[in-house]
Amino acid sequence: MIYILTGAIRSGKTTTLFNWCKNRQDVDGLLCPDNSVGKRFFLKIPSEVEVALEVGTDVETEKIIQIGSFRFLKSAFDKANNYLLSIASNNPNTYIIIDEIGKLELKNDGLHESAEQLISKFQLDEKHHVILVVRDYLLDAVLEHYAISEYSVIKNEDLKRDYF
Repeated sequence: MIYILTGAIRSGKTTTLFNWCKNRQDVDGLLCPDNSVGKRFFLKIPSEVEVALEVGTDVETEKIIQIGSFRFLKSAFDKANNYLLSIASNNPNTYIIIDEIGKLELKNDGLHESAEQLISKFQLDEKHHVILVVRDYLLDAVLEHYAISEYSVIKNEDLKRDYF
C-alpha cells in the first residue's frame, strides 16, 4: 500500500514522521530534515545515520544536482537510492519512508530510481507500506508520474493521532 504524507512547504511533515518513527520497530527508510544551520541531510531510519546532502558553492559543478537555489551532492542521492533499494529487496519492516518525492524526482533524478521500484513493488502489497512525503502542490504530478492508482493521502494530524 502507498501512503502519501502531503502538506505545504515547511509544515512539519519530516518532523512529524521523525517523532512517529521514534519508538517503532517496524519502520525503515530515509528522512530529509535540516540540520542546525539549515542544511538538508538524509537520515537513515532506524539507525539515525546521517548522510550529507546539501552543499555550499565550493563543490565542483559536475558533483552536484541543483534545483532552484538548492545544491545537492549527487553522491548522497546515489547512497540514498542504494540504501532504499537494499530495503526493497530485504526488509521485514512494515513501513518504508521516502522523504521526499519532489521536483527532482519528477525529472527522473534525485530519489527517482528507488521511488519507482518501491512504488511498483509495494503498491498492491497489503503487508508492506511505502510512505511518500510529497508537497501538496505536487501531489497530482507525482501520482501521474509514478502511475500510482492505489493510495491513501495522510496528513501530519493522522500520524499524531496514530493513524496506523
